Amino acid sequence: MAAGLSRWWMNMVERVANGRQRAALAEGLQGPSLRGKVMIVVLTTTTLALLLSAAALLFYEVRAYKHSRQADLQTQADIVAQATAAALSFKDARAASENLHMLRLRPQITAAAVYLAKGELFASYVRPPQSVTDIPLEAREAGFIVSGDKLELFHPIRQNEEVLGMLYLRTDNDLAGRLGDYLIILLAVMAASTAAAALLTARLQRAVTEPILQVAQVARNVMLQRDFSLRAPRTTSDEVGQLVDAFNDMLTEVGARTRALEESNHHLSVEMAERRKAEEALRTAARKKDEFLATLAHELRNPLAPISNAAEILRRSGDKDAALRQRALDIMGRQLRQMVRLIDDLLDVSRITTGKLLLRRERVDLLGILRDAVETVTPMMESRHHQLEQSLPRHPVHVEADPTRLAQVFANLLNNAAKYTPEGGLIRMAVRVGPDEVTVSVQDNGIGIPSEMQNAVFDMFVQVDQSLDRGRAGLGVGLTLAKQLTSLHGGRIAVHSDGQHGSEFCVTLPQSREITVPDVRRPQAGEALAEQASDASGLHILLADDNMDFVTSLAQILGGLGHRTRVVHDGQQALHAARQEAPDVMILDIGMPGLNGHEVAQALRQDPRTQHTLLVAITGWNQDSDRERSRACGIAHHLTKPVDVAQLLDILAHAPRHATPQNTR
Repeated sequence: MAAGLSRWWMNMVERVANGRQRAALAEGLQGPSLRGKVMIVVLTTTTLALLLSAAALLFYEVRAYKHSRQADLQTQADIVAQATAAALSFKDARAASENLHMLRLRPQITAAAVYLAKGELFASYVRPPQSVTDIPLEAREAGFIVSGDKLELFHPIRQNEEVLGMLYLRTDNDLAGRLGDYLIILLAVMAASTAAAALLTARLQRAVTEPILQVAQVARNVMLQRDFSLRAPRTTSDEVGQLVDAFNDMLTEVGARTRALEESNHHLSVEMAERRKAEEALRTAARKKDEFLATLAHELRNPLAPISNAAEILRRSGDKDAALRQRALDIMGRQLRQMVRLIDDLLDVSRITTGKLLLRRERVDLLGILRDAVETVTPMMESRHHQLEQSLPRHPVHVEADPTRLAQVFANLLNNAAKYTPEGGLIRMAVRVGPDEVTVSVQDNGIGIPSEMQNAVFDMFVQVDQSLDRGRAGLGVGLTLAKQLTSLHGGRIAVHSDGQHGSEFCVTLPQSREITVPDVRRPQAGEALAEQASDASGLHILLADDNMDFVTSLAQILGGLGHRTRVVHDGQQALHAARQEAPDVMILDIGMPGLNGHEVAQALRQDPRTQHTLLVAITGWNQDSDRERSRACGIAHHLTKPVDVAQLLDILAHAPRHATPQNTR
């Protein structure tokens, strides 16, 4: 029946297509007419929808029938297993057989059996004309088995959670017959539906296609006669009627289309300009990313270098010099805290930008928070010999804030002021209390901020000084973090500077409002690794680096190996000492204040007294452009922080005591 329906459908579609094509050829058209296409589309869509519906229905019926049969057989197995458990417990084969013969009341059960726990056949039942030989001699694993038109079930028999044996049931699985019945019904429904769709389409399509055919005829006449005064009659108010109106307005639209084309060209030009701006923005973002990654590598290598040196000191000193070991441990602690601060700042910025940082706000005394911030930056203030003046009110000033995060804001501002103020500078911190707000200002007499940078200084990774000799510039996230944390507290931050002499940052906060919000704790960070070393001795070595911990610890390592060392901390001192002493080897940093390492190297190569001194750069700058510039300046070896002491000692082992020209490598 399915084959007959398929042949009928193909013949009908062919007749419809042939008839419509003949009509189209009579009108001078190529291929089937519009009416023929509509008929084919409707009949094809109807048939496809019916086929998909029939397939879905058959699939559902098969699944439902299978689940129904399995559920029914499982229920029957549960009942028989409970009834047979006692007989199996007492090894009463007769009682077990009688229980199985009760299944004759269920005609769909064709065979059943009970097996002992070890799998031997204990009792059986078959419905004629089935044979006992068809029953498995041994039990199998529990579960359903589909074998042809048979559905089998092995079900464990339990009593008090103890498996006494296995029950076997078999039933007919007449799925093919059931599917055959459904197919006959579905094919009959499909035939009737397709025939009805064909008849209905033939009657209704004229109302849809007639206006379109009229438009086509008028268009053909316009092309043949070149008469643009012809118009197609509008017979409907739907989309076809709109098509007729659009066709009739075609001639008057020529001028409008020309203007539209000019406007389109203008929009295209604007879009191209915007695209160029977007591409430039992408290039700028990529450049900033590269600059940030280079700066991050530099700032992370700087603390790693003295940590590596301190670890080498600890390894070589053993237990002989307790004071030296303590100094090495102090170096490692300071530099580890610096790394933790860098990493924590990056994590805090990430949490804020992703909305994952929450504040634990409480009513606190702002003066206590400022004291905590001052305590945090006191070591840096003392190391750079700054004077800190504080103008604080005598009475408490209460704000609603997270004490830790707010102290972080002022610590960042004070730390920033200390970094960008020359040694021996003056830093002032003042508190001004208003009716509803309190303002804390941090003022320094440092290098200042150019006016064009004051709006961007709070942006991520923006640094005012981009030169190599900027020293302790950091990652450029401290002010970003300060602004974002201030905003989370409902405050604001501003900067004032004449661009040359000092800067003033003002943080304004609302006073006292109680809110308690859970906080996200910051993770701990910091590790240090020790490097290997090898032996070399007898050289006069000049070391130049503004990182005192690193250069001091490295000098201690080299001095312990028998070398004569001298340490300086900026480019001017390095150049003066090198010209005065003409060392065998000079180890220098690239990013030093005063003169950077490249400038020092160029000056030494031009001086006859030092032109043969072996120059070794140990720096955090490690891009290809940095290495190329080092080679161009006459630096023989460009090593990155933290330096491999074994590699450095290998270089020193081959360094000449009497100067000869060196080739850069």
